[in-house]
Amino acid sequence: MISDAPRLRPARASIALGQAANYDTRAMPLSITWLGHSTFVLGLPDGKRLITDPWLGNPNCPPALAKPEAVKPIDLILVSHGHGDHIGDVVPVARATGAPVVCMFEIGLYLAEKGLQNVRDMGIGGTLEAAGVSVTMTAATHSGSIVDGGRIVYLGGAAGLVIRAPGVPVIYFAGDTGLFGDMKMIGEVYRPEIAFLPIGDLYTMGPDTAAIAARWLGVRQVVPMHWGTFPALTGTPAALKAHLKGTNVEVLELKPGEVAT
Repeated sequence: MISDAPRLRPARASIALGQAANYDTRAMPLSITWLGHSTFVLGLPDGKRLITDPWLGNPNCPPALAKPEAVKPIDLILVSHGHGDHIGDVVPVARATGAPVVCMFEIGLYLAEKGLQNVRDMGIGGTLEAAGVSVTMTAATHSGSIVDGGRIVYLGGAAGLVIRAPGVPVIYFAGDTGLFGDMKMIGEVYRPEIAFLPIGDLYTMGPDTAAIAARWLGVRQVVPMHWGTFPALTGTPAALKAHLKGTNVEVLELKPGEVAT
C-alpha cells in the first residue's frame, strides 16, 4: 500500500555536505545526499548520520567530498556487499569517523584483518541495533568478492538492508541486485516507503525491472543508484520514470552532491 506521506524533494544542488552556510543536514527530519554510485549520506532527525557503500573514489563524487574527512561526522557505515565499488573506502571512512560498520559476516572478517575493530557483522534475516538504528539484512541476487593482493577473496555474497529509525519512513536499500520474487515478501513484511534501487543494468536491474521491484515493494518513492558511473551502466532515471508512468511511485532523481529533504 502506497503512503500519502510527503515525498522528499531535492533541496539544493552540489553543496559541500553539512558545510554550506545556513544549511545543516543535522537539523532535518530526513536528508539524503548522493555522492555518486551507491554512496549516500542519510541524515536522521536525531542528528545521526549514516553512509551507505562508501566509495568516495567513484568518478561522480564531488571533489570536495571525495576524502573521508569531508563526510564527517558519520555515526554508522552500512555495507551491502564486498565488491570494490561498494567497500572501496570503508576502511578509511571508518578510521576517519570512528563509526561502526554493519556488514555481512565474511566482510566483517575481511575488515578485521585490515585492522578495523568496530565491526558489527550479521547475516541475511538478522536484525541488529547500532547507533540507534535498526538494520535488517535481506537477500539480494548478486555476488560478493574483491581482488586483494592479486587473488579473489570471497566476501559472502550480497544483501539488501532495511533501515528503521525513529521519525523516518522505513527505507529499503537494495544494494546491487537483480529482480527477485522475495521483493514482494520484503514489501509485505517490512513495508518500506522509500527504496534505493540500482538501475544501471548490465550488473544489476535496469529501469524496467527496477520499476517492477518498486511496484512489488509497495514504496511511494524510489531513489535510483548504481547508474551513470561508467558508460556500461546505461539505465537512467528518465527511463525509470517512463516505466513507472501511471503509478503513484515517484522517482527522486539526485545529482552528485545534491541534498533531498
